[in-house]
Amino acid sequence: MMHLPHNATSRRTAQQGVSLVELAIVLLVIGLLLGGVMMSLSTQDEIKRGTRTEQRLAEVRDAVAGFAVVNARLPRPAVSALNGAERGACATELQCTGFLPWAALGLDRLDGHDKLLRYSVTPAYANAPFTLASVPTKAVTSRDAAGAVIYLAGAAGCPANSGCVPMVVFSHGRANHGTTQDGTALPDASGTNADEDANAAASVSFMARDFTANPAAAGGEFDDRVAWLGTSMLFGRMVQAGKLP
Repeated sequence: MMHLPHNATSRRTAQQGVSLVELAIVLLVIGLLLGGVMMSLSTQDEIKRGTRTEQRLAEVRDAVAGFAVVNARLPRPAVSALNGAERGACATELQCTGFLPWAALGLDRLDGHDKLLRYSVTPAYANAPFTLASVPTKAVTSRDAAGAVIYLAGAAGCPANSGCVPMVVFSHGRANHGTTQDGTALPDASGTNADEDANAAASVSFMARDFTANPAAAGGEFDDRVAWLGTSMLFGRMVQAGKLP
């Protein structure tokens, strides 16, 4: 039997060891690359969904203004999660808050996360023709750098404030709250998202602020997207169409 010199045996063993180390490094690098690609794809998907949601909200705002030009009033919320027709007259702010009346507006009912869009309208603007003197009742708040609540539209005691708006539409975002197309209410999986909880229950004042996944932030984590129709845009469209004053 031929015996390899001790040096040759050592070299072969060393080469095998190096190969295993190199293989482990290659696998690690591949794993990191795949992880980065998957994270990148996930981030890209989230960006696309967010962009789609923003587009839907803009479409709603434009369609509601167009509805007003034709009907001299704003649409009321949908009958239910499964019926996009307008409900009957809504006497209170709560009754005038619900799902987007997508059938009445001829729009897609879903946001970019496949959840039903939410909608709230001032009763005086939805139940009869409104005028330049009609008082809007919706407020939109945010938070400043210190976490304090500030107003983007309206103010506390909004019905008496001319800066209020007559309509708000919003998306619950990817996480927490919302309703699927088939009417299934999704759970709130967080105990720290106070501002999202407030939006889910709101009928007058709505929170619109930057996205954050930090539960320790003022108001907690937040990924809702909120849009509104102001009286300047609404009245401008009505005047241009010859429907006001």
